[in-house]
Amino acid sequence: MRHVDEGGRVEAEATPRQHEAGPALVLERVAAAYGRHVAMRDVSLRLERGEFLGVIGPNGAGKTTLLTVLNGLGRIVAGRAEVLGIPVTPGSVRGLRRRIGYVAQLQEFDPLLPMTVAESVLTGCYGRLGLLRRVPASERERAGEFMRLVGLSGLEHRPLGHLSGGERQRAAIARALLQRPEMLLLDEPTASLDWQAQRGILELIRTVHERFGLTSLIVTHDLNTLPDVCSRIACMKEGRLVRLDTPRAVADPELLSELYGTRIRVVEEDGRMHLFY
Repeated sequence: MRHVDEGGRVEAEATPRQHEAGPALVLERVAAAYGRHVAMRDVSLRLERGEFLGVIGPNGAGKTTLLTVLNGLGRIVAGRAEVLGIPVTPGSVRGLRRRIGYVAQLQEFDPLLPMTVAESVLTGCYGRLGLLRRVPASERERAGEFMRLVGLSGLEHRPLGHLSGGERQRAAIARALLQRPEMLLLDEPTASLDWQAQRGILELIRTVHERFGLTSLIVTHDLNTLPDVCSRIACMKEGRLVRLDTPRAVADPELLSELYGTRIRVVEEDGRMHLFY
């Protein structure tokens, strides 16, 4: 993976952030709904600044709903949520989203859409500058440095739709970094990627988390696609948090078989757990 040269702007910013006092995330018996459908209920969770939380569970477990609540897009119908020291309310959402980077799972992209990689990455600064403001040269330089950091050097002017899935996810991570986030939310970022691209993205996620001193959350339905930097794993099922523990404790065949509703076998190799369905 390419890194920014010594003395470069990104290298200077790459010093791990001096974390503010207090937790990054506090949820107290939170319930969230889409219309009349309650998608998450009675979830209590505390995450310290600088932690990396993995969130696993079957489809429909409430994993993505958890991220929408943290990102200010979910409708909280009960309980209390506080992110980066700020209560999540309709009035605080705009300010919070400027401090949170978000990487979604890979989406289909029209190869004819006239947007280059650089233009895509630069959208990450619009939240701070304003949509119709001119992007200053300093932000363009920073975007170039992040593209080199994530391994997209030389692809800046290529149409975004001409990239591979893994390259588009690298562009999405560069775009999130341009927001200068304190928290990074990743919603199944390796879904639909081949195993080699998955491995590269997971390594990049680990590098970004450690290099920039972020608080990170990654959602997945597959424990095999969790970065090994995760400090804890949250297990969700039917909208509830059913277990919060270390990765080793969660890698229990009985626990995982119950969580996913199917027999799961766990094999350890080179210090890493692998799941077989």
